[in-house]
Amino acid sequence: MRLTTKGRYAVTAMLDLAFHSQKKPVTLTDIATRQTISLSYLEQLFARLRRAGMVKGVRGPGGGYKLCRKASEINIADIIHAVDEQIDSTKCGGEANCQKHQACLTHELWVGLSEQIRDYLKGITLAELLDKHHVQEVARRQDLEAQHVIEVHRHPEFNPTMNDLF
Repeated sequence: MRLTTKGRYAVTAMLDLAFHSQKKPVTLTDIATRQTISLSYLEQLFARLRRAGMVKGVRGPGGGYKLCRKASEINIADIIHAVDEQIDSTKCGGEANCQKHQACLTHELWVGLSEQIRDYLKGITLAELLDKHHVQEVARRQDLEAQHVIEVHRHPEFNPTMNDLF
């Protein structure tokens, strides 16, 4: 199975959102900065996540995104599915037409693997990931590393020019 950046980025962004939106809505710019994901790509992903009922936008000053449900009610497989990513290890996309329009010798093996992966990802929620010490450490490190960039986005008047620095 090959999970593309669409699925990986969606899970990463949702975990970032779950971590940071506990106090206030989170902007996509902040997520993009912390996770080094293109803002325009995040906008596309969040449009799909919004249609799937996983996130909601909050307008106005202090706006951004929040989860629509508790982190304990959102599993990783649902996030991947929401962005139209397939969890499939077969060569044929599960169509059973891998060899001369029929199932190949190992078709059922790959179908079984796909089911195992899907079940594994269904069994993990955002809340369970948030509870992991390593995830919290990484999120705090990313906050520290991205804080200056985020402040410049929020307050461009404080962005020093090259002349100010020298």
